[in-house]
Amino acid sequence: MQAEIVTIGTELLLGEIVDTNSAWIAQRLTTIGLDLYYTTTVGDNLGRIADVLRRSLRRSNVVITTGGLGPTVDDVTRLAVAEATDRELVLDQELVQEISRYFARRGHQMTENNRKQAHLPEGARVIHNPVGTAPAFAVDHNGHVVICLPGVPHEMRYLMEHEVLPYLRERYGLTGVIKSRTLRTCGIGESTVDSRIGDLMRLSNPTVGTRAHPGQTDVQITAKADSQAEADALIAPVEAELRARLGDVIFGADEETMADVVIRLLTERGLCLGLVETATQGELAQRLSGAATGSEAFAGGMVLGNAEALWRVLGVPADLVTEDSFPSQDVADAAARAVRRLQAADVGLAVIGPRDPAAADAPPVNFSLAIGDRLVQGRSRHGRAGPSGRGWLIHQALDMVRRELLGGAGR
Repeated sequence: MQAEIVTIGTELLLGEIVDTNSAWIAQRLTTIGLDLYYTTTVGDNLGRIADVLRRSLRRSNVVITTGGLGPTVDDVTRLAVAEATDRELVLDQELVQEISRYFARRGHQMTENNRKQAHLPEGARVIHNPVGTAPAFAVDHNGHVVICLPGVPHEMRYLMEHEVLPYLRERYGLTGVIKSRTLRTCGIGESTVDSRIGDLMRLSNPTVGTRAHPGQTDVQITAKADSQAEADALIAPVEAELRARLGDVIFGADEETMADVVIRLLTERGLCLGLVETATQGELAQRLSGAATGSEAFAGGMVLGNAEALWRVLGVPADLVTEDSFPSQDVADAAARAVRRLQAADVGLAVIGPRDPAAADAPPVNFSLAIGDRLVQGRSRHGRAGPSGRGWLIHQALDMVRRELLGGAGR
């Protein structure tokens, strides 16, 4: 049983809006064991949408579209489905009244162009939309089905959960599930991971694959089974083998981030961390702050732009922050001690690097951790520009904290 997704909208095609709908739908389809083979994005062009839908309906049992169901001139999904399935558009008077009542409940009067949303391909199955004005619908065509949903994410998600997934389960007698377990690793590249687990990546069920991110490589185990329990049973021995081979480079699983893990470890030990950094443009502080919601484990972060600020704000000795000696490991050590005192924290973390870490002659970024009267120095690293470069620095810094906490810091 094969499905595919078609997202419709020129703003998606041009990258003006990031397509989050297809990723969410793909994840939800796994819960009913429906295989997804294709995802296509097409602009607001009637001919091209109809062409994509004809091809999709030939090769897939289920086609799910999002977008193009609004009242404006460029909302042409209904007409494209009608053309692709050789049908006429017909006006559904009950839908006209439904849309009118939706506006009335909100103190507005329906405009004439909203009547367009009540036109559906002849014979379409209406999917009523209580959270928006755009009715969704499904059309059977030669034993295949195209299901058209609004592009507005909250409307699409509501209809998927309450209407589409139950409908697909019943129509196709779907009883299986596709379940994934993700192991997150840090400080190890994708090629090194592959060299350790390559034979496991040739398994058929469950499958094992890798996903590379800045400073992080994910290993995903995916099982297809008749139930959640059976999927778990397939995943468990493979996960155990992966953990045995990869060891402590695995820092978390599924949705956990490195910041989540660090904050959890600090909380479990009754510790709090203070941060000073000059190298990630505040992104490291943002991640810790986001993970520490409702927790006292993050005392605060200081994002300083230059050597003078380290001396003026933190009191790092002036002779350490001269043009010749900044940045350096000595500066990072002094900054870690200083931020720990200033923030009244148990742990002080310093990530100290040049303003332009990607410059050819730039000195490396230095890492230091002050725990009580003890210093832990991280391996210095030459920085790179952009999100990828910052990602590596952030993960290296947090992994240094994680490893130290797992080793008994603060005891």
